[in-house]
Amino acid sequence: MSDAIYDVVIIGGGPAGFSAAQYTARAKMKTVVIDKSQTAGALAFASLIENYPGLEKPVSGKELLDIFRRQAIRFGAEVVEAQVIGVSLDAETKQVFTMDQTYQGKSVIIATGSMGRKATIKGEAEFLGRGLSYCAICDAAFFKGKTVCVLGDSEEAVKEAGLLTRFAETVYLISPSQKLKVSDDHPALAAANLKVLTGLMTTAVEGGETVEKIKLKDTQGNESELQLSGVFVYMHGSKPVTDYLQGSVEVAEEECVVTNKMCEASIAGVFAAGDVTCTEVRQVVVAASQGCLAALSAEKFVFNKKKTKRDWHG
Repeated sequence: MSDAIYDVVIIGGGPAGFSAAQYTARAKMKTVVIDKSQTAGALAFASLIENYPGLEKPVSGKELLDIFRRQAIRFGAEVVEAQVIGVSLDAETKQVFTMDQTYQGKSVIIATGSMGRKATIKGEAEFLGRGLSYCAICDAAFFKGKTVCVLGDSEEAVKEAGLLTRFAETVYLISPSQKLKVSDDHPALAAANLKVLTGLMTTAVEGGETVEKIKLKDTQGNESELQLSGVFVYMHGSKPVTDYLQGSVEVAEEECVVTNKMCEASIAGVFAAGDVTCTEVRQVVVAASQGCLAALSAEKFVFNKKKTKRDWHG
């Protein structure tokens, strides 16, 4: 265990975590960000980002994330690459455990995102960011006039398929079950360019530099192929990464961390931001803004302030 006690330990190196780190480090709080990997988060896999405020031209998700990281480091945040395997949050001094070290903090910000689903389809991991995505609202604009599919039968999958119909020429909604988990009159199903295929398992995603086709198998074992340019996976939803918390904070049925409007979790001194929370909108700008709120709330808690600091400028 390190003898150092940080003002804030931030778990997760995505847009929420690094935005929080910018604010806490800039406020002269001793800050450490524990980042599992520079390339493991959802943003790092995004091929292009063009709608983040301030960008004059599209950049890759990794490029944008690198900017977040450099800003946090420039303000004085410490960044370590490690996998968090557990936490102890009840005491006044919080503890965050990795394989090699225990980090102690007066406060903790949870920002581990929602990449909890493991790749289960052959080619899924290979083509992630190259025509395969877990976020239609993030990437739909890159498939204008093309043929894409959504894999899943949940309401989330149906809604995302409906969104894609506004961009793609043809959208296939491919369900492994014989019936979608929505009513037949769901408004998203009315789109003329949406084709629903039920009772089909996707066995592989294939292509060259980018996705070119998927392979399917029906309940009788018959195989087929579908030529397309994009695959959006919603087989089990996008699961928040909370397993390492081991029930230490309140989570909802969807396993997302429950917070109030100031990103405070159920334990004093613990905060959460970004896709790991029960947010309805998963966008980089939302995660960044929640990171800011969590940081300002952490500063208020650590320094026992009555009001949150208005951090307009240095």
